[in-house]
Amino acid sequence: MEIKGFKNTNIYFENQGIVKSGFAVKDKKIAPLTGGEEGLLELDDKYLVIPGFIDKHIHGSNHSDAMYPTFEDILNIAKSIAQEGVTAFLPTTMTQSKENVAAALANIRKYIEQNVEEGAAVLGVHLEGPFISKKYKGSQHEQFILSGDIESMKYFQEVSGNNIRQVTFAYEENGPEFTKYLVKEGIVASIGHSDATAADVFAAAKAGVTSATHTYNAMRGLHHREAGTLGGSMLADEISCELIADLVHVSPEAIRILYKMKGKDKVVLVTDAIESKHLTDGVYHLGGQEVFVKGDEARLASGVLAGSNLSMNKAVKNFMTVTGVSLTDAVDLATINPARVLKIDDRKGSINFGKDADFAVIDKDLNVYLTVRGGKVIYNNLL
Repeated sequence: MEIKGFKNTNIYFENQGIVKSGFAVKDKKIAPLTGGEEGLLELDDKYLVIPGFIDKHIHGSNHSDAMYPTFEDILNIAKSIAQEGVTAFLPTTMTQSKENVAAALANIRKYIEQNVEEGAAVLGVHLEGPFISKKYKGSQHEQFILSGDIESMKYFQEVSGNNIRQVTFAYEENGPEFTKYLVKEGIVASIGHSDATAADVFAAAKAGVTSATHTYNAMRGLHHREAGTLGGSMLADEISCELIADLVHVSPEAIRILYKMKGKDKVVLVTDAIESKHLTDGVYHLGGQEVFVKGDEARLASGVLAGSNLSMNKAVKNFMTVTGVSLTDAVDLATINPARVLKIDDRKGSINFGKDADFAVIDKDLNVYLTVRGGKVIYNNLL
């Protein structure tokens, strides 16, 4: 089913805010109305059309994980997250054997090459590890960690078909050379799972690091005699900070501190969700490890947090509730902000003429009724 456009509907337009207006969908793009269109949707004031969410850090959903090397698993993730208003995402790998990582990358490459129109679009891969700190490995496998190994990174990029879009790494491990390679390849360099000092982070930012992975979590924290990875990421203007706003990974007060430090343009909401998302409590898996899920929490047997069950629309709502920002400002954190970090804001991340027809229909409580990608309905609880 394809959407022809809207008329007389509340729409969050780029640089205009929420206006009662309309637009047409032509050739999978957003276009101005000419007056001769037929079949346009007209929604009452309960509804709001917003840009589609972009999740650049998600491992899985609905029994599937990005590390499972099958077409069906990536498609399942893509289709299941459409119900959250997500129209594009980066399947995120984790620290496993080189063989397992390579198999996952090759699978995602094949998926991308098939130009699948169902579900949210796969923009590329977020490689979370294996280039991380053993001290801040979180729920990742220590035995497979490779410290700043550029040759392995080149191998992964080749296997992926040059589809790696973001790499999380510990800058203190061969950071300058590693960052140089990522920048040359046009890959987002994201500091995370790191024991970097604040001075390291400042050097990283100058070298080309533009992102911090799930800020606060799995990184050297803030201390009054050493500001650490956290403090450096907060202070470095070049760095946009990912945030898991499930109110488990980060407290409401810490969320407000981050927002006050970084401002609305430098916080990026992510879910870091695993295969248990959209499912009931129980025992699931992440990287071959058992994960015990209860409510909003997903933990290893050791008690370490292992991803989340967070949906992106709930992340936006939680952020709104905790900080008191407007709905449109909160939406920006899951749309235009990740698009800017990934350097795709010329075509995604906002509703404007000429941009991709990726959008969602929500209400004021962030319930999602319709998700559209390239003008095609990928989730429907409205029509």
